[in-house]
Parts: sequence; structure tokens; C-alpha cells
Amino acid sequence: MEPVTTCFLNSTSAMQIVDLSHNCSSATSVEKDGYSVRSLSMGSHTGTHVDAPSHFFAQGKSIEQIPLETFIGPILLVDVTNKSPREAITWDDLTPYAPQMAAGIVLLLHTGWSRYWCTDKYLDHPFLERKAAEHIIASGVKVVGVDTLSPDETRLDGSGSFGAHEVILGAGGVIAENLTNLHALDGSDYIVHLVPLNIDGSDGSPVRAFAMKNAT
Repeated sequence: MEPVTTCFLNSTSAMQIVDLSHNCSSATSVEKDGYSVRSLSMGSHTGTHVDAPSHFFAQGKSIEQIPLETFIGPILLVDVTNKSPREAITWDDLTPYAPQMAAGIVLLLHTGWSRYWCTDKYLDHPFLERKAAEHIIASGVKVVGVDTLSPDETRLDGSGSFGAHEVILGAGGVIAENLTNLHALDGSDYIVHLVPLNIDGSDGSPVRAFAMKNAT
């Protein structure tokens, strides 16, 4: 599927839409009487998804308590594709973008790691340092998205820390994980949509993330 589509609204304008979601797939379906019904069973952090503060904090907001407008906003895309496996993304890497960070901005970290989706190498993604996350939150940004499994280093032996999660979610922010196609976001005129399902008490939700910009 092509990540970029153009939808014509009228004779003078069109919306360019970039799909930022990995697909969810299942081998189980029920077909009967000319129609198909598929049974879905998944966790709240399956595929492309968002984390709510309650993912790490018992008193944090769950997904349905977060205002809907939180999940929609202008993108600040940060290119960190120069990072090596398991290399830290530091505040020095983000400093050139700091003047553009503000409340309402959705910060997306483009590592390029989505190309390793469903491979062992996907676990070796770069990660966001805790100090960098602190600066991001101090700037007013409350939504951070990554094209990796996590903004924190992934260690299957349990030895890793969750500094970025703790800082962002602890400030009442939101994290979007497992984004893809960030390379297709050419320019700064995109609005991202990370709208979750309205699930009572959930600590996260799968989303159909996409970015949209108007073209004339």
C-alpha cells in the first residue's frame, strides 16, 4: 500500500494524507451468508498505538480521560536517522529544533527504524535519553511519537530503564509508538491524527495514525 494518498475535496484543493500506521493482521475470520466478520483479540499496546499516563502511573489519566484534541496537532519532525543501533538521542541532537517546540506541537522522532518492523533488529532501535525527554516536556510539548518499539531502550533481560516513559507520561503527556512512513513527511505543514479508541480505563490504545496536509 502506498503511504501517501491524495483526496480531492473540491475543484481548488486537495488533502495529501500519509498513513503512519503499521497494519494489524489476523488469520482468523468468519464468513457466512455473504459477509465476513473477523474476531479481534489484541492488547492495548498492539501495533501502532498510544500510551496513556496510566500505563506507568496508577493515578494517571486513562485513555478515555485524555481530551481528544490532544491527539491531533501540527508536527515537528526531528530527523535522527544518523543514529546507530541502541544509540541515545540526546538533547544536543534536538537543540536545533528547540525553537519550534511548544504546547500543542506533536514531536515525531524519525529514526528510520520502522524499516526493520517484524525483524529481530527492530529491538535494537535508538532511544531517547531521560534528560532529553525532560527538556521536551519543559518546552511545552506533551505528545511524542517514535517509529520504534519504544522511546526507551528495549532490553529483553529487564535491565533497561524507562526514563522517557516516566518523564513524558509523568507530566500527563502521551507517547505514540511503532509509527511508520515518517520519511514521507516532506516539510512542516502536516497535521497528525493519533486518535485512540474510546476504551474505559485503558492504559493505551491501537490507533490508525495518519498525517494530513492541505495542498492547493
